[in-house]
Amino acid sequence: MTARVLYLFGSAAPPVFEAGKVIQEAQARGWDVCPGLTPTAAKWLGPQLHELEALSGHPVRSEYKMPGEPDVWPPADAILLAPATFNTVNAWALGLTSSFVVGVVAEGIGKRIPTVTMPCVNAAYVQHPAFDRSVETLRGAGVTVLYGEGGFAPNQPGERRPEGFPWHLALDAVSTIVSPSP
Repeated sequence: MTARVLYLFGSAAPPVFEAGKVIQEAQARGWDVCPGLTPTAAKWLGPQLHELEALSGHPVRSEYKMPGEPDVWPPADAILLAPATFNTVNAWALGLTSSFVVGVVAEGIGKRIPTVTMPCVNAAYVQHPAFDRSVETLRGAGVTVLYGEGGFAPNQPGERRPEGFPWHLALDAVSTIVSPSP
């Protein structure tokens, strides 16, 4: 039996540097992982992109394919977008699909692909009124948003938590909404 397919997307926040570790953890949980990044995250991880491709067995995507080109990934059984920045969350909620990652997750709502996201935003950003509206919009569309209690809690600007980004919560949530094949 083949593994279920997880699209693992990340935007440009420091936890994206842990993508390799997260791919391995998802694979250990039975997922075939297809990694995608926002354009800025792809620049940040430039030196690691070949390693992520070798690890996942799939190309790392950060741009739309050209019309008529075949898809290079199998269809997704689930999507995990983490870390999701302030910009990514707001663009997604508004349906602004100028980036590949936001386009796929926006379309995923209509395709009813089980989707989990965990924002990575600081306490200053979440004071902007658009953020709470965006989180509620995404939740209303059926996206599991791990923000607040039981998810990501904002820290002060420039502050890093010694315990790190709670990747285990994100992967647990994906496993809860779609169990990978054994």
